[in-house]
Amino acid sequence: MATEYHAKLFAHELTRQRSVADSEKLAGALLDAQVDLNPHQVEAALFAFKSPLSKGAILADEVGLGKTIEAGLVLAQKWTEGKRRILVITPANLRKQWSQELAEKFFLPSTILEARNYNKMKKDGARRPFEQKTLVICSFQFAARNADELMVIPWDLVVIDEAHRLRNVYRPDNRIGKALKGALANSPKVLLTATPLQNSLMELYGLVSLVDDYAFGDAKSFRAQYARLSDDTQFDELKERLKPVCHRTLRRQVLEYIRYTNRIPITQEFVPTQEEQTLYDLVSDYLRRPSLQALPSSQRSLMTLIMRKLLASSTFAIAGALDTLARKLERQLGKDKNLREKLEQELAEDYEEFEQTADEWEDDEAAPELLTEDDIANIEREIVDLRGFRDLAVSISENAKGQALLSALRAGFAKAKELGSAEKAIIFTESRRTQEYLVRLLAKNGSEDKLVLFNGSNSDAQSKEIYKAWIERHKGTDRVTGSRTADIRAALVDYFREKAGIMIATEAAAEGINLQFCSMVVNFDLPWNPQRIEQRIGRCHRYGQRYDVVVVNFLNKNNAADQRVYELLAEKFKLFSGVFGASDEVLGAIESGVEFEKRIVSIYQNCRSTGEIETEFERLRAEMDTNITATMEDTRRKLLEHFDAEVHDRLKINMTQSKEYLDRYARMLWALTKHELGKQAKFDDDYLTFILSACPAGIDVPVGSYFLSKLGIDGHRYRLGHPLAQHLIGVAGARKLNGAALVFDYTAWPQTTVAIAPLVGKGGTLVVHKLSIRGADDQDHIIIAAMTDDGTAIDPAAAKRLFELPVRKSAANDLQMPNAVKATVNSQRQSILDDMAARQSKWFDDEIDKLDNWAEDKRAGLKADLKDIDEEIKALKKEVRQTGNLPDKLALQRKARTLEAKRDEAWRAYDAAAKDIEVQKDGLLDQVEERLGQAVSDEELFAIKFQVQ
Repeated sequence: MATEYHAKLFAHELTRQRSVADSEKLAGALLDAQVDLNPHQVEAALFAFKSPLSKGAILADEVGLGKTIEAGLVLAQKWTEGKRRILVITPANLRKQWSQELAEKFFLPSTILEARNYNKMKKDGARRPFEQKTLVICSFQFAARNADELMVIPWDLVVIDEAHRLRNVYRPDNRIGKALKGALANSPKVLLTATPLQNSLMELYGLVSLVDDYAFGDAKSFRAQYARLSDDTQFDELKERLKPVCHRTLRRQVLEYIRYTNRIPITQEFVPTQEEQTLYDLVSDYLRRPSLQALPSSQRSLMTLIMRKLLASSTFAIAGALDTLARKLERQLGKDKNLREKLEQELAEDYEEFEQTADEWEDDEAAPELLTEDDIANIEREIVDLRGFRDLAVSISENAKGQALLSALRAGFAKAKELGSAEKAIIFTESRRTQEYLVRLLAKNGSEDKLVLFNGSNSDAQSKEIYKAWIERHKGTDRVTGSRTADIRAALVDYFREKAGIMIATEAAAEGINLQFCSMVVNFDLPWNPQRIEQRIGRCHRYGQRYDVVVVNFLNKNNAADQRVYELLAEKFKLFSGVFGASDEVLGAIESGVEFEKRIVSIYQNCRSTGEIETEFERLRAEMDTNITATMEDTRRKLLEHFDAEVHDRLKINMTQSKEYLDRYARMLWALTKHELGKQAKFDDDYLTFILSACPAGIDVPVGSYFLSKLGIDGHRYRLGHPLAQHLIGVAGARKLNGAALVFDYTAWPQTTVAIAPLVGKGGTLVVHKLSIRGADDQDHIIIAAMTDDGTAIDPAAAKRLFELPVRKSAANDLQMPNAVKATVNSQRQSILDDMAARQSKWFDDEIDKLDNWAEDKRAGLKADLKDIDEEIKALKKEVRQTGNLPDKLALQRKARTLEAKRDEAWRAYDAAAKDIEVQKDGLLDQVEERLGQAVSDEELFAIKFQVQ
């Protein structure tokens, strides 16, 4: 049983801040994280903390290696250190996923900021809505729109996901990139991307400049030096300069730790009925009309996309949309002022992604115009047409694609059975009305008891019942968050895992849920944005998936455009087959996927014949061949990839060390908790669980079951960051101790160690000090010095291990601290400070090298201008010599003299600029020196007499 001395020592060990150079820096974050330990992720996270002078890092691991987890470890560590100003910028469609992953895996609270809640906060009096008590998550567009507010907040860390979207920030027309770079110039940043280099080395320059504007001179000098790498010397030089900023691991380097499964595609063809084909043709022709009263002109392309998606989804989906448009026109005749808002609201009830799609498409607002008599006549004719289309749609009671779904499920489940996986499938549709149709269809065909729905509201009767039962089942546990949105999502996923066989989901299920227990994805409606498809499949084909994943898609044999879209997605993006599907290499090439989506809509709108469709898709395919290119592959490999053996060895060491210190931290937390709670809890050492029967004084936490294991049981996950743990650590760490005699029982210890065995039968004195250093690299060190009564010094590691032995407290004797023990403390203290000074010297040298390179780059850029003028003068002089005509000679000579004067002026400007660069460099070095300043303090935690028996 531990004593109060153990508890105090463990409290300070568990909460000590560690240097960025310490491999145990992430121990607390790793102990708390609900993730399996993967050594490459630990290494990447440690890389982000590499130097206190670093302005950030680019984590560029290949797709599928968990960059979100790497960033999560960094975020969790910052949070543990009390750093609360943290911003995550991500594509709009990944915001919920980030929020969910941070909560589930790292217990980190977050707020998603978007226009609606931001404006409400402003209205309610919040001066800066970005200043929250949680992490803040927002989209690229939203962050750029609010750049002025971002600029005045001193962020502790900014994480930018899918950062390749900003790789062209060096271009003058890159509006979002420039806005974010300016707003976050002084904030430490972690950029996540698997494609730091796609088509041009300038993209790499752009990303690095986002992290640190002093890593290279400027775009012009970088282009002059590195745009055309011609020899190994240039490669090696650039690689060295990238090394402090960019970290990359490949999938093939970590196969020892992670098992990847395949995707197996099944294509289900179908032929629409005659009525369905007629409806499709009528609505397609309607959408192609040059002028439409029902669709706002400012949103014509967006609304066309949504109508075409609903048309492809089901007759039930398009019937509802047509009815909405007809009623919108009727209201327009009645001079209703809120037409656009009502249209959007009604469409969004069915097509849930309306708001997010509208945000990504960024159509411009247009002022409403007064109706003319011709407009009114056109509106009345259009209403008649829309009602006719709707009536035809309503008359169609069965869809060919729905019947094809029944065949696809039979084939998919047969394949799942063959692969040994559970017979579970998630069916994605983009329409709520289609979702309702699929429920009726599958229920009628024998699956009534196997279904569960998932959508944006989850307000159907079955979902409410599932939620109610789930809340009752998990009452008094950490599973219940108190947020209905989060809890009902968890309840539906649990129900799918434990009871249902088929989940019918809208796009809401493509974000932030983990379905690794399911190995069949059915795209009843196929998005045209490849990143949305990848996101869907990624719900199942992800970490922890043990089986190959079957991906089912539907193909309309009557529709040439549908077939060409599918070919592009399958062949060019490789979304549906292979080890991991679409790579970030490909997805990175198309930025957000929205432009690709717009091109598809344009083809559907403008091409009527099969020949026109073929021509346009060939043109699109050719453009993609240009974008998705392998021309940079060799460059990327030389610059960003390390040798396999080197990576493998480092990861193996990383894995071993990490497991050792996590085990040690868990033992310390367990021992401290047992000591501090005493009879207030009943402990099970075998399963690392305890039942808290009474709440300790000074904190309000729920009583009941707690578990330390990450696997967990029902109850509360006990971890370092839990309020109860933090309270107990605080109490134990602050306790004043007056000295005691401890008897360590080596003979009762199940282990043996040559370091402690010679101490059996001896006694002595032991003291524990804490050395704290505050500055750019905050750190604490626990110094343990011990000596036997006969004057033999004990190794610090052996002295520390004494606290693992069984122990009892005996009567305290008068404690006199031998001078030799004090000298040992001072010696260890000086050794720590010397090591730190050496590290600081190395960091300072690295920073000087970086700034010297930056200054040289800037001078090289200026010299390039001079060289251009010299070349021009040289060419003119040659022309003077070759010209026989005197007047022409004189004219050219005058031009040469003008250029020489310009060159002289350029040299003077160069000298002035070179001096200015040196002044800037001196100023930057002063800042570096200031940041390396530090304050050192130490305290004695306790001293004891000890006996080993």
